[in-house]
Amino acid sequence: MARIDETRRFIAVNIAVLTVSDTRTAADDTSGDVLAARVAAAGHHVAARAIARDDAGAIERHLRGWIADPAIDVVITTGGTGITGRDVTPEAFDRVLEKRIEGFGELFRMLSYQKIGTSTMQSRALGGVAHGTYLFALPGSTGAVKDAWDDILLWQLDNRHRPCNLVELMPRLQEHRTAAA
Repeated sequence: MARIDETRRFIAVNIAVLTVSDTRTAADDTSGDVLAARVAAAGHHVAARAIARDDAGAIERHLRGWIADPAIDVVITTGGTGITGRDVTPEAFDRVLEKRIEGFGELFRMLSYQKIGTSTMQSRALGGVAHGTYLFALPGSTGAVKDAWDDILLWQLDNRHRPCNLVELMPRLQEHRTAAA
């Protein structure tokens, strides 16, 4: 059973939050607000926050900028993971990811199924790694953001989580680059 090892010192990570929407503004970005609040409440740092329109190029530019920033460890997006014509967040992720974390999307949909049933199949939530930065694409609803953070990311982004977590892997995410140098 998973647990938090209280004997370990907590390590805060720097997380950038990107809301993908053609209609949201800073004044009504409820999903981004919920995510940023949960990130801060967990003891992590909201290192950056932005809104990008539903355009793969615009999303990609934000992702690449944050991936290149050594002060950002994790990027979490909300919105644009559905199946309509304007939902292009996964396509933007495909342009930058080096490795997918297949289990994230699978686990998200499994947990979501318990709440919204078969409607979860419409989500293309995904996770991956690019240049040593974790990236996660969440649906844009506040419920989906809460589910992904509370049931998955809160635990995997806590270095005290046992038996393993994503934070303890961070120093090794670019081994392939140092080995080739």
